[in-house]
Amino acid sequence: MEHKSPAYCVIAVPIEKIKPNTYNPNAVAPPEMRLLYDSIKVDGYTMPIVCYYDKDQDSYIIVDGFHRYRVMLEHQDIYDREGGMLPVSVIDKPLDQRMASTIRHNRARGSHDVDLMSNIVKELHEFGRSDAWISKHLGMDRDEILRLKQITGLAALFKDINFGQAWKPVEELDVDE
Repeated sequence: MEHKSPAYCVIAVPIEKIKPNTYNPNAVAPPEMRLLYDSIKVDGYTMPIVCYYDKDQDSYIIVDGFHRYRVMLEHQDIYDREGGMLPVSVIDKPLDQRMASTIRHNRARGSHDVDLMSNIVKELHEFGRSDAWISKHLGMDRDEILRLKQITGLAALFKDINFGQAWKPVEELDVDE
């Protein structure tokens, strides 16, 4: 039997027919939710929501993509632009397999390597991008950008920073006193 990946059969589904599952342990912090909204606003939906179709309820139960679903629910501009439709790829698996799929999807996203992120910040700086631009487009706060710049160890990354005068060097004390 030939296997065809669900991603080749993406369909547009009205958000009203999509329901969250009851078992997803994943949570996204507010800064990342804002970044997800910005990503969808700028780039559109680039990945479908993964769902199971429940024939009895005529609804699609989310396996992966709950937060992308939430963005449309919580942002009228996205809902309007997309016509209330979400891209969905359907998997047909029993509940235990769907639960495992949800966890695999969550864990497979991994985390960002600090050295690679530092190099990205360095390269963006070399392209002339400001800390404010990096903060807005990468969803980082200024402290995180500063830490990543420090890792690269390049003084050039700090050339436009105005340092405060919080301390002044103390004159050498006379050791005979």
